[in-house]
Amino acid sequence: MTGLGVTALLPLPVLLSLLGAGAALMLSGRPTLQRWVSTSVLAAVVAIAATLLVVVDREGPQVLTLGGWSSTLGISLVADRLAALMLLVSSVVTLAVLVYSIGQGITDDDREAPVSIYHPTFLVLVAGVSNAFLSGDLFNLFVSFEMLLFASYVLLTLGGTTARVRAGTIYVVVNLVSSMLFLVSIAAVYSAVGTLNMAQVALRVGELPDGVSLVLQLLLLVTFSIKAAVFPLSLWLPDSYPTAPAPVTAVFAGLLTKVGVYAILRMQTLIFPDSDLTVLLLVAALLTMVIGALGAIAQSDIKRMLSFTLVSHIGYMIFGIALATTAGLSGAIFYVAHHITIQTALFLVVGLIETRAGSTSLLRLGGLARLSPLIAVLFFIPAMNLAGIPPMSGFLGKTGLLQAGLADGSALALVLVAAGVVTSLLTLYAVAKTWALAFWRSPEQAHDMTTSMIDPDSGTAAERHGDHVHMGPVTFGPRDLEAARALRADDDPDRDLHQLLLEDALPRRLPLLMTAPAAALVAVSLALSVVGGPFYGYTDRAAADLADRQPYLSAVLGEEAR
Repeated sequence: MTGLGVTALLPLPVLLSLLGAGAALMLSGRPTLQRWVSTSVLAAVVAIAATLLVVVDREGPQVLTLGGWSSTLGISLVADRLAALMLLVSSVVTLAVLVYSIGQGITDDDREAPVSIYHPTFLVLVAGVSNAFLSGDLFNLFVSFEMLLFASYVLLTLGGTTARVRAGTIYVVVNLVSSMLFLVSIAAVYSAVGTLNMAQVALRVGELPDGVSLVLQLLLLVTFSIKAAVFPLSLWLPDSYPTAPAPVTAVFAGLLTKVGVYAILRMQTLIFPDSDLTVLLLVAALLTMVIGALGAIAQSDIKRMLSFTLVSHIGYMIFGIALATTAGLSGAIFYVAHHITIQTALFLVVGLIETRAGSTSLLRLGGLARLSPLIAVLFFIPAMNLAGIPPMSGFLGKTGLLQAGLADGSALALVLVAAGVVTSLLTLYAVAKTWALAFWRSPEQAHDMTTSMIDPDSGTAAERHGDHVHMGPVTFGPRDLEAARALRADDDPDRDLHQLLLEDALPRRLPLLMTAPAAALVAVSLALSVVGGPFYGYTDRAAADLADRQPYLSAVLGEEAR
């Protein structure tokens, strides 16, 4: 397909998702049909995204200006190598999450995710993500973020529990602030350059005084950094994501922050290629990496641990963007695609753990490797990939970023290289601790540990120092002690895994529709490792286009860009 045939595909990921959302809402009384509609729509989006990826790689960026207007007046949808890759990865992930959520809905009798609400809202979320990646206009990008905000708030509060409503409130307040700041940024950009088309803004911003350009860049950078959870604008995330149902947490962790990273990447390369904020971005990347990793190793809940690693690994992506070299941009693009699949897979596996063992708290878990070897394998592979163990895709992405930092040679870049290595080791420690406690020790040992946390004189190897308890290499803080006391309270219905096994209160099998999507994403992450060379070739070409800018500008503006 060439010419108009290809450009006609550009609005379909958004249109099909929105039409599917409407159809799913009308079919709310017929859940089986609703599931088929949702799955068919996302499968079609995957096929469209794959087609766009192939065509864009062969023929260059594809542009469609909606309504037949000129690019200077209309809203442009643009698919270059970066946008096509993000669209394909996101559509594959959302399809897997949707199938997983169907399996979990069957398991939970739809109490966790009422199907009449879940499917339409999920498709609106997919439409917002797709629109964000394809948008060539700042206001259209704002509309995408608002679609995400609306849908994510509904998904985050499914079930209406106190914890979810509280987390949803935090999430909405933070994102409303971000949205207001984005509106201010859009108004400032339009008043300064007279357009919101990103290609035109890129041409005109260079004519502005340096001070005005810097203010515009700061406004947009802060807006997108809130979305991307870049430190210190990331404090909202660990308290917001873990309370949601497993498939919701998975798609949030895998995709929503990456939309913010994508916006930063597009802004820095297209609109502000000669950025004066390189040092600021490098410092933000450093703090995001290290502080997120330190937070991860301090957690006693797997969901919270993964939420902090999510924040930490955003730092790697910002590092590559801040370097502003072809190698750095290529490493960042590679790592974004890798991290979307890995983080989503891990949260889906954690949902399997919660279903099979009744909890994600390390105080309650033990013996999962024997109880469910399949879950153990599905957790171990992406966990090691997240930590960057060779020859997996996490190792390839981090190696590319570290090599780009070494090639840069500046003192701050070298500090980031060292921080990247340390962060990878801290991530390995965090996932290894999780493996040792949740999978390797027996349920009886977990039961005895919580007892000894309350009573260090009970005969087990526990040492109390102030309000902390040290048990071998593991330290438990005040929050953990409070949770341990609650577990031992006679009137507490939420027992640990040892007690649940004794009471035979756990499901013996997991639904295929939950295990298959999680396994599929783990397989995709391994496939990225197998095809790492060709995939890096693609990201190199995408990075070269970003660094050059001309392919994007010429596709959107034609002769005006020359």
